[in-house]
Amino acid sequence: MDTSSLDFSTYTQWSGILTLVCLVLTILGFIFGWGIRFRLVGVTSFMAVLTAGIFALGLGLFTRTVVPGAVRFALVYDNGATQAVIAVPPKITESELEATLRQAADDLFSYGRNSIGGENQLTIRARVLLHPESGVSVPVYVGQVKRSLAKRDDDQMQIEIFPESLAKLEMNAKG
Repeated sequence: MDTSSLDFSTYTQWSGILTLVCLVLTILGFIFGWGIRFRLVGVTSFMAVLTAGIFALGLGLFTRTVVPGAVRFALVYDNGATQAVIAVPPKITESELEATLRQAADDLFSYGRNSIGGENQLTIRARVLLHPESGVSVPVYVGQVKRSLAKRDDDQMQIEIFPESLAKLEMNAKG
């Protein structure tokens, strides 16, 4: 099931209605002195917290920007602060690499990242693994992007592509 298509507003409405029903039952329990009235307080409190959580999820948990031309990448390393490395396919073009770096910069942005040593930029490096001979893997860094740790929409992103590394990929593909 595609989680981005969930309609949290509908779930919030139904959870809110159920919370109000529990609240009415709790009030009736206290009016009539039911033995389960304190349990109803717990159920009502739990439903209120659950409703608030569903509402918060509906505020924007699944906002994701799709950059046209980006290829799939795998997150290889992320220190949770200022450094990350992604793996891209060996047959990537320069335009696809640029789009993929933009996509990674958007996907890996989080307000929870903290700066280390005063560095206020997230650096994401893209790499490809080459296998020059059996049992040997050589990482080749083909590009990187530096973006702000503080602003989600960073218009000062610095994308750097390493043409000599892309040429090395082409030579490896040929023979």
